[in-house]
Amino acid sequence: MFAPVKGAERRDVGRVRLEVGRAGAARVKRMIYPVGFRWSVDMKPVVGTDLCMHAHVGFLAHGEIHIEYADGCVVEHKAPQIIAIDPGHDGWVVGKEPVVLIEFDFEGDTISRLGMPVKHGH
Repeated sequence: MFAPVKGAERRDVGRVRLEVGRAGAARVKRMIYPVGFRWSVDMKPVVGTDLCMHAHVGFLAHGEIHIEYADGCVVEHKAPQIIAIDPGHDGWVVGKEPVVLIEFDFEGDTISRLGMPVKHGH
């Protein structure tokens, strides 16, 4: 599960290992979040926003992650699970295992192309 993805571009962003490949107009990404990762601690200084403003759609292959939106709503995701995370969130790895997320996106067009809301709502 943690071997390098053949043919993917590999880089680290903050403490996240990111491997990206192309599939038509989309990108397929494997993101590995380490134990103890929290977006507001590890990524906020890198990105410069208070919350993650990206939508995430994909398959949670390993681990558990909790997502908290600006309105205080917390959503728990535990592998194996298909996930759709709205923009405007913090997130953190729960437990003693890293999180592995296989994500599909269209770079700046992900929200509109996948019909995602621009922010979390109930």
